[in-house]
Amino acid sequence: MALGTKKRELRKSLRQSGWITLEGGFAARPCVVQDMSATGAKVTIDDPNTLPAKLKLAFSRDARTGRNCEVVWRRGKSVGVRFVR
Repeated sequence: MALGTKKRELRKSLRQSGWITLEGGFAARPCVVQDMSATGAKVTIDDPNTLPAKLKLAFSRDARTGRNCEVVWRRGKSVGVRFVR
């Protein structure tokens, strides 16, 4: 694929603290949402290697307010997630 042919969603820089909750809504872990688009987000977390493939991302500790996500890439302490239904 040629460089620049894949249309990227407009990302909004946030650097806002958030919460990652795992399946079942237990163990909310603090994270920082670096940027976000309509389809996903870039998140930094202290120990990304322990994250499962599916998780929930929220801006409050209440798991009911979060969005279901799928991890699409991991780089250092950063994780890219895609929003799923």
